[in-house]
Amino acid sequence: MTIAVGDKIPSSTLTTMTADGPGPVSTDEFFGGKKVVLFAVPGAFTPTCSAKHLPGFIDQADEILAKGVDAIACMSVNDVFVMHAWGADAGVADKVTMLADGNGDFTKELGLELDGRGFGMGLRSQRFAMIVEDGTVTELNIEEPGAFQVSSAGHILSQL
Repeated sequence: MTIAVGDKIPSSTLTTMTADGPGPVSTDEFFGGKKVVLFAVPGAFTPTCSAKHLPGFIDQADEILAKGVDAIACMSVNDVFVMHAWGADAGVADKVTMLADGNGDFTKELGLELDGRGFGMGLRSQRFAMIVEDGTVTELNIEEPGAFQVSSAGHILSQL
């Protein structure tokens, strides 16, 4: 079952890179008591993700945060080292938190997995963006296969 507006974010653990190396991120803590924009991509360093999706959120981060958002996070079913390298390459600095869902467990709990085996990519996340307030999904935008519109930074900005 796919998560929907009004649903609570499942309790899970993601990973991010810290000064001391990979560190766990509890979804309960990350989303609890905050307004968070989470967007997910099928893969770090892939064409649309690198040319449009992540750069859009970097470029519009200040505008998004000015709307009362506490954090912007990018998630992918990639390992934490890949997510960290991609964030560094893209220049995310402190604008976007890069979250790794290495085994795709959280993505499966959301019901937003994508079978990328036909492309040699295995399990991935669908392209989506959501607004989460105190752990509850208030907006959810899932892209049709091959599309990039409703999960863009500009679209999320229009929903805030």
